[in-house]
Amino acid sequence: MAVIYLTEDGYKKLVDEIAYLESVERPAISKQIAEARDKGDLSENAEYDAAKEAQGLLELKISQLKTTLAQARIIDESQISTDSVQILNKVKIRNMANGKEMTYTLVAESEANLKEGKIAVNTPIAKGLLGKKKGDVVAIAAPVGTMNFEIVEISI
Repeated sequence: MAVIYLTEDGYKKLVDEIAYLESVERPAISKQIAEARDKGDLSENAEYDAAKEAQGLLELKISQLKTTLAQARIIDESQISTDSVQILNKVKIRNMANGKEMTYTLVAESEANLKEGKIAVNTPIAKGLLGKKKGDVVAIAAPVGTMNFEIVEISI
């Protein structure tokens, strides 16, 4: 069983999502099934089949989220250091080929959001950065070939 590290905020969002799915989505699908069942012959009732399939997918999602929650460990943000790159660090890197700078925050997979500059720690870029220090140049394998990045800054 793999441990999944989450921020306190990420953990709360996960708990809230499970509560929403169980208290809002589950009853709505149950209602759809009941309404479809009331329409008669279930053997040729597409609405019933669709509602049952939606119910199965919802239950699978709830189960997966609960598994994630069971494996989750909340990261103590007060213990985060900027000596080397680690989860929850904000890292400014410079592409050595074109000089372009990018800033990413390394987060758990479930909290990744590229639009917000949050990348999962299990991505190739994050894996290449983890444990490195300011000034280090790291070679990261990308689909376009190996890319070299210099770590410009590590912050929280």
